[in-house]
Amino acid sequence: MNNHSEQNEKKGLLSGIGAYLIWGVLPLYWKALGSVTPLSVLSYRIIWSFVFMLVVLLVTRKWRSFKEEALTVMKDTKRRRAIILAALLITANWFIFIFTVTSGNVVEASLGYYINPLANILIATLFLKERLSRVEKVACVLATIGVVGLAIQTGAIPWAALAMATTFSLYGLIKKQASVSSLTGLTLETSIMAPIAMIYLCFFAPAGFMSYSPSINLLAIGAGVVTAIPLFLFAEAAKNISYILLGFLQYIGPTLMLISAVFLFNETFAGPQLLAFGCIWLGILLFTLNNLVLLRKRYRH
Repeated sequence: MNNHSEQNEKKGLLSGIGAYLIWGVLPLYWKALGSVTPLSVLSYRIIWSFVFMLVVLLVTRKWRSFKEEALTVMKDTKRRRAIILAALLITANWFIFIFTVTSGNVVEASLGYYINPLANILIATLFLKERLSRVEKVACVLATIGVVGLAIQTGAIPWAALAMATTFSLYGLIKKQASVSSLTGLTLETSIMAPIAMIYLCFFAPAGFMSYSPSINLLAIGAGVVTAIPLFLFAEAAKNISYILLGFLQYIGPTLMLISAVFLFNETFAGPQLLAFGCIWLGILLFTLNNLVLLRKRYRH
């Protein structure tokens, strides 16, 4: 490996760690906005993400390339519909996550991100007609046992976790089909939802637009920054490190969420939850090891 590729890999590794660290501590950020309703937090997240994206385009002088790509995407009916659907899916994902965290269910939020890779497998099987290996089938069964176990011991199906995993997996699938850069994609997605978010904040929200204390207003503005920065870091990581390594890193986020849920927010995590999560963790381990074996075989050939 030459120095240039080694530097790129280090850069990618640090970017990936940075992205998942930020995502892992985001529950603390949404908890700090506890005095704001979840729908209002979502609306501020969309609006200020859009504003932040515009600033990034101007500062990096990528406005012209964005405009060209955006026009190409919007002229193509299939890609235009894909971007609109992606905007709806990521908005739903953000709302479910914010609502779950602010309602005191950070453990369930972490569960959503733990089962996301396995949801990717199922979606690839259903929509891309990819076939599951035996190991992947076992991994999915173990994860299902874990989710069912949680449902039995809590008396309710963890709908929020399942919805988070499903919406984010479908979002990834749609983005793959739309074939658009992360910068253009996020800008277009937030531009689609920003007018609706602004209408809600101005006419329907319990409090007027940016009518909170200075500290809460600052946090509302920062919601755009903490949304966009990890996405940029993730895009940088995806370019410079292997998919398998990225797959390992993605468990930093839900692990930090689970730690904060148990030790900071004092949420229940007793024997039954540990057993259910153990099934899910075992499924994830099998899934990851299976991918490592496949990767080695590819390199040998």
